[in-house]
Amino acid sequence: MNAEIVAIGSELLLGQIVDSNSAWISKRLAENGINLFYKTIVGDNPERMDYILSKSLSRADIVITCGGIGPTKDDITRDIVAKVVGKKLVPDQESLDHINNRFRKRGMIPTKNNDRQAHFPEGSIIVKNPNGTAPSFIVEKDNKCIISLPGVPFEMKWLIDNEIIPYLVKKYNLEEIIHYKVLKTIDLGESNVDDLIGKIMETSKNPTVGVLAHPGQVDVRIAAKAKSKQEATKLISPVKKEIEKLLGENIFGEDEDTLEKVVAELLIQNNQTISVFENISSGVISNSIKDFAKNNFNIGLTSGDKNIHKFLKKYDLNIVDKSPEEVCLELAKFIKTLSSSDIGFAYYGITNGDENVQNLGQGESYFAIFDGTSNKTKHVRSAGIGIPDKRRAIMSSLSLIRNFLK
Repeated sequence: MNAEIVAIGSELLLGQIVDSNSAWISKRLAENGINLFYKTIVGDNPERMDYILSKSLSRADIVITCGGIGPTKDDITRDIVAKVVGKKLVPDQESLDHINNRFRKRGMIPTKNNDRQAHFPEGSIIVKNPNGTAPSFIVEKDNKCIISLPGVPFEMKWLIDNEIIPYLVKKYNLEEIIHYKVLKTIDLGESNVDDLIGKIMETSKNPTVGVLAHPGQVDVRIAAKAKSKQEATKLISPVKKEIEKLLGENIFGEDEDTLEKVVAELLIQNNQTISVFENISSGVISNSIKDFAKNNFNIGLTSGDKNIHKFLKKYDLNIVDKSPEEVCLELAKFIKTLSSSDIGFAYYGITNGDENVQNLGQGESYFAIFDGTSNKTKHVRSAGIGIPDKRRAIMSSLSLIRNFLK
């Protein structure tokens, strides 16, 4: 079976509300083996809604609408659904009683416009909504269906889990689920990952393999369709092993793992403390470690880009005739001594060019770590003060710390 989600509401198009509902529904559909081919957002306009829902029903077995079934005049989903399936709207007394009782229990008097929520396309399957006043409904046509849900997230989620998924499983005799494993990589760009595992991506049919890039991190998703999670895991296992051989130590975790958590666990296992110096990243590296390894993090020092030379002079650091990489190592040694930590880490970024650039700033990044006897350094040809560049600084820092601790 294949599905399509239609999110309804002009506020979604205006950017007043982010459509998080569709993403949540997508995951639930995938978990139950239902393919999702399209997601659409349409405003509260009858002509455009008519066009979109007609198009959706022509190409999908299951159309799920979200929003537009409330009491106000711009809540016209039920009207357009009725038109698309060629049915008239009819009242349902039980639903009307339910709506009125909800108001009375709260000491409120329902207004006449609430009656609209108790009208449905003729022949609909009415789905009671215990969390709100707007009942959901399902209209079946030629072994297809339109499922109309409220836009309020907690109402929609309860209905999906408790009413809609069981209905779909029974109606379409769903026997397969989609299960996936995510491998998380560091120190490789999206094109590097594609170059290493591209052949697997091209040739694998079940499971399928895809990549998703984030600043400083690339995820590899291995998704399989099977009758059970156990069967899907068996299908995924050999492909996962093959990818692990190709990507090696660049894989730092799976699924819900984060590099912050991995580094914190290594510090805890090694019973080591760490302190951090950073100049252009506003303390984000220190915070990323401190949040997960509170007892193993001592101090974090920051110095603005324009104040770095004053900072170096103030603490009389030996940087005469030294390269930026050597300066960074001196900073790592300094922060270790100052804090009496087992490990000192430093990020020394040198910005260059337009400060308005938020991604891949034209600068140089230097990283160093020192434990009293040994050290490691790293150089990345990018540095900036934008959020993506700060995230890259975090990931590069944590990667170096992880490799050092291992």
